[in-house]
Amino acid sequence: MDSQGFREAAATAIDDIASYYDNLDDRNVVSTVEPGYLRKLLPSEAPVEGEAWTDIHKDIEGKILPGITHWQHPGFHAFFPCATSFPSILGELYSAALSGACFNWICSPAVTELETIVLDWLAKILGLPECYLSTGPTRGGGVIQGSASEAVLTAMVAARDKYLRETVPLEQFPEGSEAREDAIAHKRSKMVALATTATHSSTKKASIILGVRFHTIAVHADTGYSLTGPVLAKTLAELRARGLEPFFMTATMGTTDTCAVDDFAGIVSTLKSDPVHPAGTPGELWVHIDAAYAGSALVLPSVREQVSISLIENFHSFDMNMHKWLLTNFDASCLFVRDRNWFIQALTINQAVYGNKASEGGLVTDYREWQIPLGRRFRSLKIWFVLRNYGVKGLQSYISRTLKLGEEFADSLKSRPDLFEILTGPNFALTVFRVAGKEQGKSDEELNALTKAVCEKINASGRMWVTSTVLDGRFAIRMVTSVSTTEKEHVDRAWKILVEAAEEVVKA
Repeated sequence: MDSQGFREAAATAIDDIASYYDNLDDRNVVSTVEPGYLRKLLPSEAPVEGEAWTDIHKDIEGKILPGITHWQHPGFHAFFPCATSFPSILGELYSAALSGACFNWICSPAVTELETIVLDWLAKILGLPECYLSTGPTRGGGVIQGSASEAVLTAMVAARDKYLRETVPLEQFPEGSEAREDAIAHKRSKMVALATTATHSSTKKASIILGVRFHTIAVHADTGYSLTGPVLAKTLAELRARGLEPFFMTATMGTTDTCAVDDFAGIVSTLKSDPVHPAGTPGELWVHIDAAYAGSALVLPSVREQVSISLIENFHSFDMNMHKWLLTNFDASCLFVRDRNWFIQALTINQAVYGNKASEGGLVTDYREWQIPLGRRFRSLKIWFVLRNYGVKGLQSYISRTLKLGEEFADSLKSRPDLFEILTGPNFALTVFRVAGKEQGKSDEELNALTKAVCEKINASGRMWVTSTVLDGRFAIRMVTSVSTTEKEHVDRAWKILVEAAEEVVKA
């Protein structure tokens, strides 16, 4: 394909994409293909001779789109959104054209410098404390990761390195000595990472990858499924009594099941008064804030005040995914750290081939030292395009609109107490509910069965998709209203489908 062929093919592709969004509501939300469908449609080997674009193009609609679940569909109310927008798609297009590994500043200076600048913009838009800016007093800053799971792993690597440096004394165990290696190996066997039963599974997965212990802290409805200071203090004491050494914890703004927010004030108070490793002293507990979904709502000053976001200056790292709720296509997970040296000390591995004057002179940021992989894409372009095209006011308007839709849906649930019981929410455009009937003497087992039947019935309609969870043994439906294409008419349609399904199931 030459440049003229590309122009022609690109024109058809752009037209396809625009038409896809224009007519998205005409499609069913979830793919209905059977496992292995595509292998039956494609040849067993790649073509020997190249094919014309016209032949490739027709297979997008005929073979690929039938196997796509449409995350941008206005009837997508499952999980959390995976947002995109036209300026974001354009940024991805330019990124693909300017392809490179870009691990050092010299590999493409604009790739590094734009990322630093736009993540500082984003930090200010979200109201993060100054210490998380690249220009802040502790030289923090942001880096784009592939996902919140990758961000947790990166933060945990840095936390492990920091804890070992601070608790295995050099004067007793000199650098490079066998005694130090033995001491570190012994210490690692006792280190434990913490998360609650409501925390995303990525923290446990990171612990498995790093070979450290993992401990789950139970949270329940009486605290709104949030971690409190007293519960954390009790956990730390119990673990230490067993000879274990807590070194890392993920706290959450917007948990996966219910969008609960952990008690930041209580956590700060507990760690400042910790009798073994008080905050700010060697061996302190690294606290990572996972705000993968709900962090986008920080564009609203009212939300910043609600969650006391200024308190995260007491923590070590913070991550949010623009690709969930802030109109930027996957992947754009934005990880901020209070002190960049924590990443650099843990993740820097030098080879002669990486050498260049700018890096060696300490004049630039090399993001390979802030992440697990070496190479990286030009992901900041799409963030730059989105922030410029929407502006702060545009982002605030979008988040406010989707929050309002969530509140209106919850009000609809409240209008039918004979059919539905809200378990949590609305929190950040998420409401968690089940079929009502406790007052009529129905057991949790019966209500679980009824709620599951309703969930399956509405998903079978093809016009909407919800996901479920289990809270303290209660099966529940999760309903999200934050997809960018979702309007009031789509929420009203979902409500109608839901009521019809519930009435049919309950009467059966």
